[in-house]
Amino acid sequence: MTRSAWDAWDASGGLRRVPEQVLDTAPPAVHSALVPPGALHHRVTAALANWQLDDAEDLLADVEQEPSPYVAADPGADAPDDAPVSLGKAWADTLRAELLVRRLRVAGFTLVGDPVTGGDSSEEALDLHAGVEKLIDGDGGGEDPRAESASRAALAIALVRSAKAAFDATDDDLQRAAGLARHARIELLSRRIDAAMDEAVEAASLLDPVLPPSALLVDTLGTLAGVLADLELMPLALDYQRRGHEVAITAAAEPGTLGPDDGDPDVLVATTATSLGELCAELGEGLLDDGVPESAVPHFAEARALAEQALALLPPEHPGIVTAQVVHGWALVGLGEHAAAVGPLRAAVRITSATADRAQLASAQLALGRALRRQGDVGGADEHLVSALNLATEHGLPRLRRAALRELCTLHAELDDAGRALPYLQAYLSDELDRVDERRTRWVELFGRRKSLLETERAAGQLRRQAYEDPLTHLPNRRYAEARLDGLLATGGAPALAVVDVDRFKTINDAFGHPAGDAALRTVADLLVDGVRDTDEVCRWAGDEFVILLPDTTAEQGERALERIRRAVATYDWSRLGIDIPVTISVGIASAARGDDRRTLFAAADGVLYDAKRSGRDRVVRLSGVTQTRAPGTSPLDALFGPPPSTGPADDTAPVESPEEDDAAVTVAAVQPSPLDPRPAPSETAAFAPVLVDPPLGSGTPSEPLLGPVLEPAVVLEQVPEQVVAHVAAPRPPAVEPEVIWATGRTTEQVLALVREARREHPDRPALVLRAAAETLVAVASEHDAYTTMDAAAMAAAVGPLPEPVGRVHVLCAGGADGPVAAEAAFVTRIAGSEVVRVDDVAGSRIRGLLADGSLFADADCLVVVAGMDASLAALVGATADVPVVAVPTSTGAPNAFAGLGALMTMLNSAAPGVAVSAIDNGYSAGVFAARVARRAMTTARP
Repeated sequence: MTRSAWDAWDASGGLRRVPEQVLDTAPPAVHSALVPPGALHHRVTAALANWQLDDAEDLLADVEQEPSPYVAADPGADAPDDAPVSLGKAWADTLRAELLVRRLRVAGFTLVGDPVTGGDSSEEALDLHAGVEKLIDGDGGGEDPRAESASRAALAIALVRSAKAAFDATDDDLQRAAGLARHARIELLSRRIDAAMDEAVEAASLLDPVLPPSALLVDTLGTLAGVLADLELMPLALDYQRRGHEVAITAAAEPGTLGPDDGDPDVLVATTATSLGELCAELGEGLLDDGVPESAVPHFAEARALAEQALALLPPEHPGIVTAQVVHGWALVGLGEHAAAVGPLRAAVRITSATADRAQLASAQLALGRALRRQGDVGGADEHLVSALNLATEHGLPRLRRAALRELCTLHAELDDAGRALPYLQAYLSDELDRVDERRTRWVELFGRRKSLLETERAAGQLRRQAYEDPLTHLPNRRYAEARLDGLLATGGAPALAVVDVDRFKTINDAFGHPAGDAALRTVADLLVDGVRDTDEVCRWAGDEFVILLPDTTAEQGERALERIRRAVATYDWSRLGIDIPVTISVGIASAARGDDRRTLFAAADGVLYDAKRSGRDRVVRLSGVTQTRAPGTSPLDALFGPPPSTGPADDTAPVESPEEDDAAVTVAAVQPSPLDPRPAPSETAAFAPVLVDPPLGSGTPSEPLLGPVLEPAVVLEQVPEQVVAHVAAPRPPAVEPEVIWATGRTTEQVLALVREARREHPDRPALVLRAAAETLVAVASEHDAYTTMDAAAMAAAVGPLPEPVGRVHVLCAGGADGPVAAEAAFVTRIAGSEVVRVDDVAGSRIRGLLADGSLFADADCLVVVAGMDASLAALVGATADVPVVAVPTSTGAPNAFAGLGALMTMLNSAAPGVAVSAIDNGYSAGVFAARVARRAMTTARP
């Protein structure tokens, strides 16, 4: 059996867990039987519920070979130190903890060693430290009952913590919820109400409404409903028990849902119907006590119908029939049919008196006493109610105890017997749960808030995983790698970075299909992870390229590790994946130098990766302590960050190997020259230099190609005059605007398909998605990962490399209602290739100050004015500014603005010069137009 070891109390006075070897000496079948809804779990649970503690201990004795988790593990065991605790062990610990807590209750103590009777008791609290010492020494307490109780409490604490750790580690949310609900029951037994609430809240947050029906789900919902009812949160308890009943009906109706060990489907439905009926009757009883009998009648009627349903489904000899009869009788009493209820309830008391089910007997006694009281039989009522009170007190049944106290107080108050009524009233008022009545409403709200918060945190965690996890390899993705590398460099560390590329990966895809290619990437990812240290991080960068972050590592150290991995990949049996050609990797490694940022470190590692490619592939090349610069156009990095500064004339004789030819949708290629531009690539000979300039030399300002100026790397040509060299070498705006995809009226799948098509057709420019819903934006970002730029306010996203910004555009927003259109205009302007400055809320008196100090126009090449209700703002800016203005009317504003038509007419009728007017709410057109103006302004401003 799995064992855990715990040391003695630490400095803070709490138990501290020490990892030990984990053994599993019990048969697996025993473990599986302990996991609900296993047969052994059911038997132990029934024994505990009926306070048959010796029977429960006998059942668990065959499972738990060692009586304590403090016993040291066998040093000769060959299990690993970090082997996980099984669910079977977790449930064994949970059930043993509940057994110990129930024994503590019998002895008069709680789990934390306090007397159950409360602060007015002469009994002192237990010394749990002494209990721990006795467990470690192997002495269970001897003849001292207090020491034995202390040992039980200490052992129960250790078992509960061990079980919680195991449940937290499991990926099975339903099993975890079942364990938490059971732990909430343990906390209630020990009168730790706040702890029970915390466990119940977390269990509820795990019970997703879309969980498939199963016997375990039914059992967990029922357990949670019972805990909530004991916490006096009856509406919540009723909701969860009703859901349990509905799940049971669904499970019974769908063939194959319930397994052979789950029992008779009809019995499952009947049991949940009985439990739901009991809660309905209890809620109705509370309404009667509150003086609103008309509100109680529907609840009693539902309880009666549910009990009759259960009686019709249960086999004649099934023990659940008695419980259903008690609920049925209780419902009849609530409906005023006392005479019809007394006979069946007397029979139920006789039957349960001969059984070991004390809770069932207490419930039958209470129902019969309640019926006799309302029928006028004072003596019989008092006898049965006192019996129910004693049973509920002895066996820790708080709801039954409170109900019995309330009935006895009412009985003697109706007889004007204040001497007997007063003690029951005092006990009722001093009950621990009754003292928190004033907090109960807050608890209901707190339960909902905590549950919602946990669900939100869990959903946020899932979104974070989606945002930072590659869906194919389940490695961290490029977005994570960039953020992590920034963090390592910001702390002053000296990490090394390895860039890994699968050689000729496109050949694998073409020859064996994309499924084989995906399998190869997953295998390479596994081999990379297996070959690095725990402190290293392997991330998928893009396509067939990976990066490895190596904290506090030199390039030489990284080279040795990556060489082992390279050999592991080269010698791997790829035929098992159906790939009968060699699969190899090339690796470039660089260590961070002083002043390096993410861009320069990646450029260094990426540069030596290309050295490895040129040298024949299947090799590891390192570059230590410096950042490599390369000829422009040799790496996809240039498309993302721009070419590095030129360090001298280009070497036209060295062969330059292009990167692997992956699909354009995966790898972003470098920006290519326009096909309409006659100028050759920089590596052409100088004899073609005059063709680079059109018109010929000396004819004035050079003209641009038809589609606009083209971004080109720097070129040094001795034959060309200085002014022409300056023109050619200067940074140039992008050739074309982005591909636009309007999401309005399209599904998320349609938008994703159009983005993929745009990326395949035009890998050198971004695909721009406009007017997209939030779920569509999330889907785009998840699929295209680090290639996605997003603006939620603009409801827009861009996928692909962004051009270097040329020129500056100021976007002025009149008011808050115009914000979405202004956000769209600003986002499109940046994607179209210009820098953007947002100036919001410029309407009213604020515009005068901005116009007076000239800050609106400083360094701006174009202005975009977005206004609806304040449409005259465009004319005011146009009359004052000395730069072009694009006015965008919006449909927001006054009710009589005719959906933006009023703003449009105001802008069109303005006599202000230099103002162009866009269509209503058309931030896209305004952004593209402004970017073109800004780019052209920068072009004409060059010498």
